[in-house]
Amino acid sequence: MPEIRNLTMNFGPQHPAAHGVLRLVLEMDGEVIVRADPHIGLLHRATEKLAESKPYNQSIGYMDRLDYVSMMCNEHAYVLAMEKLLGIEPPLRAQYIRVMFDEITRILNHLLWLGTHALDVGAMTVFLYCFREREDLFDCYEAVSGARMHATYYRPGGVYRDLPERMPQYQPSRWRSARDLKRMNRARQGSLLDFIEDFTERFPRYIEEYEALLTENRIWKQRTVGIGVVSPERARQLGFTGPMLRGSGVEWDLRKKQPYEVYDRLDFDIPVGTNGDCYDRYLVRVEEMRQSNRIVRQCVEWLRANPGPVMVADHKVAPPPREEMKADMEALIHHFKLFTEGFCIPEGETYAAVEHPKGEFGIYLISDGANKPYRLKIRAPGFAHLAALDEMARGHMLQDCVALIGTLDVVFGEIDR
Repeated sequence: MPEIRNLTMNFGPQHPAAHGVLRLVLEMDGEVIVRADPHIGLLHRATEKLAESKPYNQSIGYMDRLDYVSMMCNEHAYVLAMEKLLGIEPPLRAQYIRVMFDEITRILNHLLWLGTHALDVGAMTVFLYCFREREDLFDCYEAVSGARMHATYYRPGGVYRDLPERMPQYQPSRWRSARDLKRMNRARQGSLLDFIEDFTERFPRYIEEYEALLTENRIWKQRTVGIGVVSPERARQLGFTGPMLRGSGVEWDLRKKQPYEVYDRLDFDIPVGTNGDCYDRYLVRVEEMRQSNRIVRQCVEWLRANPGPVMVADHKVAPPPREEMKADMEALIHHFKLFTEGFCIPEGETYAAVEHPKGEFGIYLISDGANKPYRLKIRAPGFAHLAALDEMARGHMLQDCVALIGTLDVVFGEIDR
C-alpha cells in the first residue's frame, strides 16, 4: 500500500475571489479540506491608528477605504458615533438622504458580490450584467460628492451638500453616435432624484435577469446547495451578522431591531433563509436588493415633497456656506478653524453600529476632549465571517473553498484594518 499523507498547500494570495490579499493555508487529504487557516496581514492599512492621529473630520475619508465596496455605510457608522458624543441630530432631510444612499450602497455591494461570486463559480455573464447597473449607481455617487467611489459625503450634522438639481450628462464624442448619446442621456434630463427614480423602476427587471441566469441553474445549485451549512445557533456563536446570519434563519437586522435615522418610518421586509448554506445566502442577498430598491423609492418620494436644510446650523461643527465665508469675517474664522484644527468632542465613549451590506459595522469611539479620538475601534463584519471559514470548509472539496469565499462576501480593507 502506498503511504498516504496530508498535503499542505497555499491558496492565494493572488486569488480573485479574495481581492488579491487572502492567503489560505489548506491542509488537504486528497481533494478534501481537512483544515483551512486564513492568513491575514497582507493589506494592513492601520486605519484605527491613523484615525487617532488626525482631527475627527479628516478621518471620514479613511472610512470609505475600509470596505471599499460599501463606502457610505462605513462613513455612516463613524459619523453616527461622533454625533452621539456631540449630542447633535442632523436635519430630517439629511437623514432621508443618508438612508437613501445607504441603500444605494447596499445594492452596489450586492451587485459586486453577485458578479464576482458567480464568476468564481464559473458564470461570466452575470458579472457583466451586474457591472452595467453599478455604473448608474456610481454616477449617483459622483453627482453628490464628485467622487465615484470614496465619497466622503456624510458629515457630522448632516451631509456635505443637498442633492443636485441637474444630473451630469454624457457629452458628444467621436466614439458615440447621436442615437447612442440620446439613449444614454434619456434618464439624465432632470434632477438626481429623477435619475434615481428611473433606476428604481428599471432595477427589478434586472434582478429577474440575474435570477433567470442563476436561481434554477443546475450547475449553480450543484455548487452552492448544501455547501458551508451553518446552523442558527452556531451562526450566533460565531458572531455572524447581516446576510450570513439571516441566511441561517435568524431574523436579525439593525434597521428593524435597533432603528437609526429614519428606518422606523419606512416599509421593508427582512429576507431570511432556512438551510444556512451558500444557496440560501445567495437568495437572501438577491431579495435584499429588492427591499433596498423599495426603500430608495420611498426616500425619493419623501425628498421630492420635503425640501429643507441638510446640515445643522452650528458652525462649531459644520462649515458655513461658501458665500457667507467670503463675505463675513466670523464665518471665515469658523471655516479656517474647522479645516485646520477640526472640532473637539466632549469626553466620553460610545458605540454606533449600522446594518452594513455585510453585517453589523460598528465604531467604538473614546474621546478625551481633544480634537482627535483617544481610541477608535472598528467592528468589521467580515472579520468574524472569515474566522469561521475553517469550520465551514472542513470536509468539503477544494473547489468548494472558492464558493465559500464568495458566499462570505469578504473585503480585506475592513479585515486588515
